[in-house]
Amino acid sequence: MTSPDLPLSAADDAHPARKASISRDDLLAAALALIGPHRSVSTLSLREVAREAGIAPNSFYRQFRDMDELTVALIDLAGRSLRTIIGEARQRAASSERSVIRLSVETFFEQLRADHKLLHVLLREGSAGSDAFKQAVDRELNYFEDELRLDLIRLAAADGGAVLHEPALASKAITRLVFAMGATAVDQPQEKDAELIEQLSQMLRMIITGARTIAGNPPTR
Repeated sequence: MTSPDLPLSAADDAHPARKASISRDDLLAAALALIGPHRSVSTLSLREVAREAGIAPNSFYRQFRDMDELTVALIDLAGRSLRTIIGEARQRAASSERSVIRLSVETFFEQLRADHKLLHVLLREGSAGSDAFKQAVDRELNYFEDELRLDLIRLAAADGGAVLHEPALASKAITRLVFAMGATAVDQPQEKDAELIEQLSQMLRMIITGARTIAGNPPTR
């Protein structure tokens, strides 16, 4: 759960450098600025986020009930943003000579190392957060799986009318593997990314090739 917060005092609202008003996005950005490879959202206190955002702690409650609500909102934001970015990468690859698998994995690792740290939220809170946070992350992964399932079916059909055995299960296997590898990679030096990208790309090809082979179709590229 989130760190406990001390009682708020009148002095908290009297800081001259603090902003008069603030948006939900400002508070989400403040929380993102505080997390890192060894700091998850669930370890942040309300006072820390308020200080980073430049507001009095009492002003926080105009946007969120508590830090738990902010964390769930951040998980939702991270999921939506990453799904859009990865989806766009798959579309670009589908219209080019590049491998859809390879480009998708490269894009995932780019987001892993991005300054905004949105992917870190999903990776950290999915393993170290509260039950509510883990459920929110799992909900986002389910969205990933559903969108990937549709893409796998579409891409297979475009490749000579191929089909996949249990595309929903294949998309689940891919999604869970990618995020598990990401959770491992986030604590490793960036110099290892190229090796991990190659390994992960081969693993995903194995999953897709297996799903096509079981269905009686030729393997994917």
